[in-house]
Amino acid sequence: MPAAPKPVGFDGSKIAVLVPCYNEEVAVAKVVKDFRAALPSATIFVFDNNSTDNTVAAARAAGAEVFLERHQGKGFVVRRMFTDLEADIYVLVDGDATYHAPSARLMIERLLNDRLDMVVGNRVDQEVAAYRAGHRTGNRLLTGFVAYVFGPSIKDMLSGYRVFSRRFVKSFPVLSGGFEIETELTIHALELGLPAAEIDTPYYSRPEGSASKLNTWRDGFRILRTIVNLYRAERPLTFFSGIGLVLALASIGLAVPIFITFVETGLVPRLPTAILSMGLMLLAFLSAAVGLVLDTVTRGRREMKLLAYLAHRAPGEEIRRDQS
Repeated sequence: MPAAPKPVGFDGSKIAVLVPCYNEEVAVAKVVKDFRAALPSATIFVFDNNSTDNTVAAARAAGAEVFLERHQGKGFVVRRMFTDLEADIYVLVDGDATYHAPSARLMIERLLNDRLDMVVGNRVDQEVAAYRAGHRTGNRLLTGFVAYVFGPSIKDMLSGYRVFSRRFVKSFPVLSGGFEIETELTIHALELGLPAAEIDTPYYSRPEGSASKLNTWRDGFRILRTIVNLYRAERPLTFFSGIGLVLALASIGLAVPIFITFVETGLVPRLPTAILSMGLMLLAFLSAAVGLVLDTVTRGRREMKLLAYLAHRAPGEEIRRDQS
């Protein structure tokens, strides 16, 4: 039986701290300073998303490397980050100074020692105002829905504090454009069965003068729509077979009275209803056939994503070779 791998440090890894920002003048400097203190060897990248305040100047003054992304939305920013930046370990954190920077070391150590591809910071409230009740309820509902559809999920699916391996980042096709990016990250890991974990981390309220860009209802519906779209894309056979089943039941419900009347009288008095019933049944079979075809296509796409994932080494592999 092979020996378990020795715990490894991450001083030899190239670490990139990714900070998406939109109007975070009040908080971004603190985020940069805190993560520089927690991860002295890391490079901190701030991606500004069309801020109208002094976010860019504050980030540069704090010592971060600043880039601009003109397409509005966090998903577009993350896509740009994952595409342009090269590193061994990626730390993604919001620029609102609500996350605990020292927890990044624990998250990275867990990623490397357990050879994981994603570690999520599970937010533990430190203040009453840190996490609004509506967001907490919405997070639980959405997390439960994802767990039901895609299998057991992490507890804090919408956390913006995550650590990724290089092979996760470079095999992840970012499709969303807004705050639903966290949902997409989680489902990508669940869909491909990637090793992931969760670590409790303190969560604080925003600094005074800083305002949240989230809208409970708007962003909640956007995230729910993303889940449904991903379910349709990743589970087409189940999705379209479900639609086909509903259509078939409606068709049978309309046909039964007509059939009974025909048996009793030999007549079909409601011809339009009979035609409608037949049309619904044809649509039911068509929906099931579409599901079968798309399921084959989805399997091919999943294989391509897995091949892209397997093209990169496991987290910490270079460090282990140096230590051996």
